Amino acid sequence: MRTMELKSLIGTLSTAAKALILLVFVFPFLWMLSTSLQTFKETLAFPPVWIPASPQWDNFVQAMTAGPFLTYTRNSIVITIAILVLQFVVMIPAAYAFAKYTFRGSSILFGMVLLAFMMPTQVTFIPVYLMLADWGLIKTIWPQIIPFMSNAFGIFLLRQYFKQIPQEIIESARLDNANEFKVIWNIMTPMSRPALATIALFSFVAHWNDYFWPLVMTDTTLVRPLTLGIATLRETEGISNWHIIMAGNVVLVIPILIVYILCSKQIVKAFVYSGIK
Repeated sequence: MRTMELKSLIGTLSTAAKALILLVFVFPFLWMLSTSLQTFKETLAFPPVWIPASPQWDNFVQAMTAGPFLTYTRNSIVITIAILVLQFVVMIPAAYAFAKYTFRGSSILFGMVLLAFMMPTQVTFIPVYLMLADWGLIKTIWPQIIPFMSNAFGIFLLRQYFKQIPQEIIESARLDNANEFKVIWNIMTPMSRPALATIALFSFVAHWNDYFWPLVMTDTTLVRPLTLGIATLRETEGISNWHIIMAGNVVLVIPILIVYILCSKQIVKAFVYSGIK
């Protein structure tokens, strides 16, 4: 009887802890959404207003017409998609080579990949900026794409996933006259979809939300992403107009939530070991 009571208590505490953790993560999003639908007076009210008396959908219109937000949005989409495509082109063959081949210097090269993974962009932005300035690319969109063509974290995670795939499957494909490209595209890639989805989500969130790098690498509105556009709302709308600023942030967050919903199941699979049948 005591054992059942103890299990029930542990279950209750576990549920309460999960609910608390969920609240900690969800609270900022709920606050942002609530503020984005409030009037100016409601944002200053105390105690705070959680449910607006009359949702102000015009806040989103005002936020998106305060500047060239179509240009900002287009730039963010182009930059993020270009980075993802180029990263997969570089990352998948590199991970396959590190996972399935042993060649002279492979350990050193993989160590360099791990070093790049641990090195923050704040350490490298000055030499990268000078190099891209010498190439005459600062006024273009390329400085926000070229430095991220390779994904060190993606190579590391995908290499670990590729190593789980039995070598016998690859040898069988080669006996059927499959070249290396077919092995990568038809065998390795489909069997590693959870890892690829995880890498894509992490990379998408990092570059869609990136503020520091575009701020340093751009000097014209024409090539700046949505994050810098949202930051300008504090200047165009006033720092106290939180309802407008939060409306812009909601627009910025929506694509991330959509991508996460689409990739969530694959992310769980990527971090749970599963045997290859």
